[in-house]
Amino acid sequence: MGCSFELGLIASDAAIANQYLEQGIREIQRIENLLSEFKPDSQISIINQHAGEATVHVDNEVVQLLHRSQKISSISNGYFDITVGPLKKLFRFKNEAFVFPAKHSIAKALKKVGYRKISIDPETNSVKLNSKGMHISLAAIGKGYAADVVRKMWKENNVIGGYIDASGDLTAFGHDEKGEPWKIGIANPDNRNETLLTIPLHEASVATSGDYEQHFIHNGSRYSHNINPKDGKPIKGIKSVSIVSPSAELSDALATAVYAMGIDKGLSFLNQLPKTHGIIIDDQNKIFFTKQLHYEAVSI
Repeated sequence: MGCSFELGLIASDAAIANQYLEQGIREIQRIENLLSEFKPDSQISIINQHAGEATVHVDNEVVQLLHRSQKISSISNGYFDITVGPLKKLFRFKNEAFVFPAKHSIAKALKKVGYRKISIDPETNSVKLNSKGMHISLAAIGKGYAADVVRKMWKENNVIGGYIDASGDLTAFGHDEKGEPWKIGIANPDNRNETLLTIPLHEASVATSGDYEQHFIHNGSRYSHNINPKDGKPIKGIKSVSIVSPSAELSDALATAVYAMGIDKGLSFLNQLPKTHGIIIDDQNKIFFTKQLHYEAVSI
């Protein structure tokens, strides 16, 4: 899934804790083997390999995740879209000298993008990408899904508290070793070692989409590695978006969607969703919050 995971839980015995930790690791590896676009034998890769040609039968688990991805695309008016793969292939973000792809290349790639171009049949567990050259990527939702699966599994086994950290995207339940709510820090986009504020997590998840490691400067403007699926261009004006919601999967996807929406549209969108909050940091390091978000400032 293109990220590292850190798992922690509360248990009375080290052997029991290690048992559950190993169980969580195996589950993440299983999901990685299903969803990775970089493993040629994964079900997502097989779907991509047959784009525009054939229907692929996959596990119901994959079908349901793709179906939920389409629903998030629909409610976000297409700002979240797992079919942006052809656009991502046009850009390389390594903080080096950068040249924008030609307009006709972007226009050509955009023809292969669109969540409505994925045909899903839940009754037969089949999926088809309707155009050749389409490429789906679950990078913006897969790690959140994996975290939710591990959390659910642990809770069903009566683990009293734990967390799953997927490269800074954190889902937590229960309480920490001191009996207090888990907390997550929102990092300074210019210095990941500096925490701007902390948020207590009560059976909740936080996901952040930011340009911490992948961005470039072009004609004096800072561009993110995040691509707007509407126009096929890298996003500017925002350094990071953090989303708090009950689900790691949802937080993961919405962070990507709101990044593409922009500040005003993104805040308005989030304020309409139940139990969902957001923090946006713009390119001038100004911080914007949704309504009724509880946080603790550390340093600004």
